[in-house]
Amino acid sequence: MSKPFDYVNSVNFSKENMMRNTENDELAEKGYDPFLTNRSLSYFDDTIGMANEMNFRHHADKILQYEFLLNTIRKRKRFSKWIKPEKDDTVKTLQEFYGYSRRKAEEAANVLSNGQINEIKNKLEQGGLKK
Repeated sequence: MSKPFDYVNSVNFSKENMMRNTENDELAEKGYDPFLTNRSLSYFDDTIGMANEMNFRHHADKILQYEFLLNTIRKRKRFSKWIKPEKDDTVKTLQEFYGYSRRKAEEAANVLSNGQINEIKNKLEQGGLKK
């Protein structure tokens, strides 16, 4: 079974169809993750439109989505690092203190003052060590 980014590489560079004429075509289709492929393609000006089209047509079969991208995107080496959320100690502290999800903790961080956040951090500290 292929790795998810093997499909991205085949769409971008090798142009080899990884879903047809394989040992097990159904297994190859199950291994394809449209979200990862579309997200990878969304970082480039020349492929963002096609990735967006596939997002609109998420209900289409995986093989149809894959072959559309494979046959419409021009061959080119494309690589970019994925954007990851910044690590924020304040958000982690609020998650631990209130039991919030990340989204709720981010909202709370925008509402609370620095003094209130420092007070919460002090409450979590015991003996100079964090729980």
